[in-house]
Amino acid sequence: MIFKSILLVAASAAAVVAPSGAFAQSKGDWVLGRWKGGAYWYPAVIQRVDGDQLTLQYDDGDRETTALAKVRPYDWTIGKKVECNFQGKGDWYPGTISSLGGEAIGIAYDDGDKERTKTGRCRSR
Repeated sequence: MIFKSILLVAASAAAVVAPSGAFAQSKGDWVLGRWKGGAYWYPAVIQRVDGDQLTLQYDDGDRETTALAKVRPYDWTIGKKVECNFQGKGDWYPGTISSLGGEAIGIAYDDGDKERTKTGRCRSR
């Protein structure tokens, strides 16, 4: 009985930290999605769940339906490395999240610049 309880606790702990979309299954959940299966993760909100297919509304306004395997729990926190579209001009630069508040995000760029922008202008690897 003790062994079974230990296994259950270990399995639960592993599921919580798993980088898959295992917990990104409810409408309204904020997640990171791989737009068109690309290499980067972008913030989005789940709009619809249909089996293992999720319809995502990305913070930049784009929308797509994708597989659950192509999303992961939103894990952006202060200190996390990201790339952002500096001043919305189309060029992406590496930086660190310095503040967060909903879709507002503060970025300390690696070159010393700072910016307060929206999460829809940022991505992570």
